[in-house]
Amino acid sequence: MSVRVLEELPSSEEVLNSLQPYVREWFRRKFKELSPPQRGAISLIKRNENVLISSPTGTGKTLAAFLGILDYLLEKAVKGKLEDKVYVVYVSPLRALGNDMKRNLLEPLEGISQVMREMGIEAQEIRIGIRSSDTPPSEKQKQLRKPPHILITTPESLAISLASTKFSEKLSGVEFVIVDEIHEMASSKRGTHLSLTLERLALKAGEFTRIGLSATIHPLETVAKFLVGKDRDVWIVDARFAKPIDLRVICPVEDIVNASADELNRAIYEKLAQLVKEHRSVIVFTNTRHSTEKVAFKLKQVLEKEGLGDKVEAHHSSLSREVRLEVEEKLKRGELKVVVTSTSLEMGIDIGHVDLVVLLSSPKSVSRLLQRVGRAGHRIDAVSKGRVIVVDRDDLMENTVLVKLALERKIDRVRIPRNPLDVLAQHIVALTIEHGEIELEKAFEITKRAYPYWELEWNDFISVIKYLAGEYNLEDEKVYAKLYWDKERNVLQRKRQARMIFMMNAGTIPDESKVKVYEAKSKRLLGHVEELFVQNLVPGDVFVLSGKTYKYLYSNGMKIFVEPAPSERPTVPAWFSEMLPLAYDSAREMAKFREKLPNMTEEELIREYYLEPHAAKALLEYVREQLSYVGVVPGDSTYLIEIWKEPERTNYIFHYLIGRRGIDALSRAYAYALGRITGTNVSVTVTDYGFMLTVPGDISLDPMQIVTAVTPENLRKLVEEAVERTELFKRRFRHSAQRSFMILKRYMGREKSPERLQLSAQHLIKVVREIKDFPVYKETLREILEDYMNIDAAEETVRRIHSGEVKIEVVGPLDVPSPFAHVIVANSYSDVVLMEDKRKLLQRLREMVLMKISSRSYEERVSYARGSMSGEDDSEGLYT
Repeated sequence: MSVRVLEELPSSEEVLNSLQPYVREWFRRKFKELSPPQRGAISLIKRNENVLISSPTGTGKTLAAFLGILDYLLEKAVKGKLEDKVYVVYVSPLRALGNDMKRNLLEPLEGISQVMREMGIEAQEIRIGIRSSDTPPSEKQKQLRKPPHILITTPESLAISLASTKFSEKLSGVEFVIVDEIHEMASSKRGTHLSLTLERLALKAGEFTRIGLSATIHPLETVAKFLVGKDRDVWIVDARFAKPIDLRVICPVEDIVNASADELNRAIYEKLAQLVKEHRSVIVFTNTRHSTEKVAFKLKQVLEKEGLGDKVEAHHSSLSREVRLEVEEKLKRGELKVVVTSTSLEMGIDIGHVDLVVLLSSPKSVSRLLQRVGRAGHRIDAVSKGRVIVVDRDDLMENTVLVKLALERKIDRVRIPRNPLDVLAQHIVALTIEHGEIELEKAFEITKRAYPYWELEWNDFISVIKYLAGEYNLEDEKVYAKLYWDKERNVLQRKRQARMIFMMNAGTIPDESKVKVYEAKSKRLLGHVEELFVQNLVPGDVFVLSGKTYKYLYSNGMKIFVEPAPSERPTVPAWFSEMLPLAYDSAREMAKFREKLPNMTEEELIREYYLEPHAAKALLEYVREQLSYVGVVPGDSTYLIEIWKEPERTNYIFHYLIGRRGIDALSRAYAYALGRITGTNVSVTVTDYGFMLTVPGDISLDPMQIVTAVTPENLRKLVEEAVERTELFKRRFRHSAQRSFMILKRYMGREKSPERLQLSAQHLIKVVREIKDFPVYKETLREILEDYMNIDAAEETVRRIHSGEVKIEVVGPLDVPSPFAHVIVANSYSDVVLMEDKRKLLQRLREMVLMKISSRSYEERVSYARGSMSGEDDSEGLYT
C-alpha cells in the first residue's frame, strides 16, 4: 500500500470546472471559492481514490467529502440510472451528528435542484435516510422498500445492518463510505469495531472508496492506514493548519500564588464576563461535568447584572438529549451569549458562529486544545480565537507549554487499540451470520486486513475461536458456544441463535450505572456514586459522600460497602473518573520546558511564550524556589525522588513527567515492589506530574531499591499482578465479557440488570482465572494496561532509567515537600475539593518552604544541593 500526502492543491477554478454545470453554478452562487480541503479532496474522490481529510472545524470538510459524490449521484439521477440501493454510507460517532448531517445535505441538494429547475433539467430524487438505534421500526421498513441512496448511520447500527437478513442486501452496492470524526473513533474500541465492520462490508459490496474526516490529529499516516486497512492506497489532504489561530494564556490575578480563593474566583469571573461582553458568542470549556454546572451557575449570576443571565446555558453528556439539542439550536440562532460545556461540544455538531473559545484550566493535550479552539471562527477565513485561564502555577506552566506547542503545530500522537480480542469475538460471530459458514483461514485473513489487527497472533485468534466454539467447557457457567467449528473441513459455521444474540448485544460502548453505597455494619443505604468512580477504588480508600468521609471496604455487584471515617483525609476525589489525563507527548515537552526555565529571563518568556509579565515572573519564581530548596529541577533528563516524613507515615514522591496514563501504570508497579520490600500496605496518589507512595510508620528505605526492582522485563507482569484483584479489573472484565458475548445483557426478550451482569462477571473471573490465556481475561488485562493506562510510556521510562539516559536524584527525608511536589501532596488530600482549602494548603506549604530557604545561607543551600546530588552529606538522611 502507499500513503501519499497531496503536496500541491489544484486551483479552485480547475476543481469547479470538473463538476456538473448545475453543481458548479449552485456553488458559485453560495460561496466565493473552494476551501483548501475541498480543493484537495474533490478531484481525488471523483477518481475513486481513498482520502483522509484533516482540517479544523469550519473549513468545509463535509462538503469536501460530499460535493464530488453528490455530483456523481446527480449525473446518474439526470440519466435516470439511480438504482434502489445504498450508494453512500456516512458513519458518525454521534446520533446527533447524523441529524445534523441530514440537514446539511438537504440544503445543498435543494439548492442544486433549484438551479436544475431553472436550467430545465429533470432528475430522479436522491434519497437520504438515517438508521440508528433511534430510528423507528416503521422508518426501517420504509427503507427496505425504498432504500436511501445516502445512508447516515453509527458504527453500531452499520454492524447490525450488515448482519440483518433483508437490509444487508441493500448495502451490496455501496460505492463510498465516509467516516466522520475519525480522530475520535480511532483511539477507542468503537473505531476497532468499525474497522472490522468495513472489512465485512467490503466482502459484501466489493471494494469501495473510503473517505475519512478528521480534526487535528497526529500522525496522519497512522490514521490513514486505520481508515483503509491493509493493501489499499490512500491520499492525505492535510489542511490541519488552514485556519489562522489566535491563542493566549491568561493569568487572572497579579499574584497567582498568594491570591486567596475568593480573589482568584472573583478575578476569573470578571475576566470571563469581560470576554463575553467583548464577543458575540462564547464557548467556555471546563474539564468535568461537575465544573460545567458550577461555572454556568456562577456565570449566570455574574452576568445577571448586565442583563445577560438568561443568555448562559450548560451543555454536557449527563443532560437529556432534548435539553442538549435545545441549547445547540439556541446557540445557532444567536439567542445565547455563552455555553459552558465539558467535552460534549468538542465534536463537529453544527453550532453556528462562535467568536471565542475560553478554556478554564488545561485541556491536557495539544490535539484537544486545537480541537476546542477550532470551534471558534466557523468560516475558513475566520480566526480561531482561544484563551486559556489558569488557576495556579502548575496550571500556568502546563498551559504555557501546550499553547506554545499548539502554535508550533506539535501534536500528541494518537493511540489506537491493538488486537482487542473481545471486539474480534463479535466480528467472527458476525462473519458466520452473514455467510453461513466461512473458512477459518479466510476469517483470519479478513481480520488482519483491519489496521488494529495487523499484528494479530495466530494463537490469540485461535483462542477466540476455541472460546466461541465452546471448547473451554463453560456450559455449567451458562456460557454456551456461539458458533460451530468443523475441524475436518476447517470452517466456522453459524449457530441458530447467533443472529439474535448479535442483534441484541453488538457494540462496544459499556453500560455505565450508578453504584449503591451501603454502610457495612448496618447495611444502611448511604447514596450512589458513578461506576467509573468505583473502578478506581482499592480497599482502604477514603472518599467524600454527602459531605462525610467513608472508607471503602469491598464490593458486591453494583453495591459497595463502606465504614465511616470521620477523622481521615480523603484519598480519591469524587470527580476523579472525569479528569482528563495529561498526554504523554505533552508531558515530555513540559518536562523539557522545566529544564530550560532556570536559564530563561522574563523577557524571553514574554516574547517566546506570549505570557503576561506577571505570569512570566510567577514561573521563574516557582523554578527558583525549587532550585533553592532541593537543588534539583525535575525534567526530562533528570528525575527527582523525594522522601517526605510525616508523624505517622513516610511518603516517596516521584517526579516523573510521562503523562497520567503512564504514571498510573508505573506507580502500580512501584507500589507493588514497595509493598513486597516493606511488607506493608502502600497507598498511591497519582497526578499528571508524578506520583506519591505512602507507607505507614517511620520507614528508612533507599527509594532506589524500588527503582531497581522494576525493570523493562518485569514491568508488565508487575502491573498485571497489581491490577488483577482490583475493582478496575472487575468492572473492565464485565465490559469485555459483554463485548465478547460471554455474558448477555439481552436474550430471548429479557434484559439483565447491571447488578446481575456484574455479579455474573465476578463469578466468571474466579472460573477463568485458572484457564491459561483465556481470551476475555487476557483482553481485560490488555485493555487496562494499554488503553486505560499507557504501559508503553511506562516501559519507555523504565528503559530510559535503566540505560542511564535519565539520571535520578534522591533528596530527603524532608519535613516539608519541595515546591514541585506541592500539587502532588494536595491531590493526596483530594477532596480538599473546595478550591479555597486547596489554595490554603498550597500557600501554607510554600510559606514553610520559604522559611526553610531563608533560614539557610547561600553557601549552605549550594552545599545542600551538591550533597543531595552526590550523597556526601547524609546529615539530613539524603540518598542517591
